[in-house]
Amino acid sequence: MVTMYGIKNCDTIKKARTWLEQAGVEYAFHDYKKDGLSDTLLDGWIRELGYEALLNKRGTTWRKVDESIRDNIDEASARALMLDNPSIIKRPLLDTGAQKVLGFSADEYAALFS
Repeated sequence: MVTMYGIKNCDTIKKARTWLEQAGVEYAFHDYKKDGLSDTLLDGWIRELGYEALLNKRGTTWRKVDESIRDNIDEASARALMLDNPSIIKRPLLDTGAQKVLGFSADEYAALFS
């Protein structure tokens, strides 16, 4: 089963969900704000994708982080930051079971599900 992780009101999530639905791809949606984020799940993502890839440094959530934390970010502080505020994780994170894909690109999704 494909699972999409993110937050419901994110515009990129909305685009990705629309793409999946129009392509007839069945998926479950895991909303960080409603469903939470476990240490185990995040640790697996960090091992597989790396904390740098997971950390969304382009969003407003990142800009609200204290500059001293942003300037000295490492795996441990990034992990703590993502657990405390999952909206700082790049969205969507799509788990197909075989692989994990960060972000949304219609072309990448088309190749993934062709």
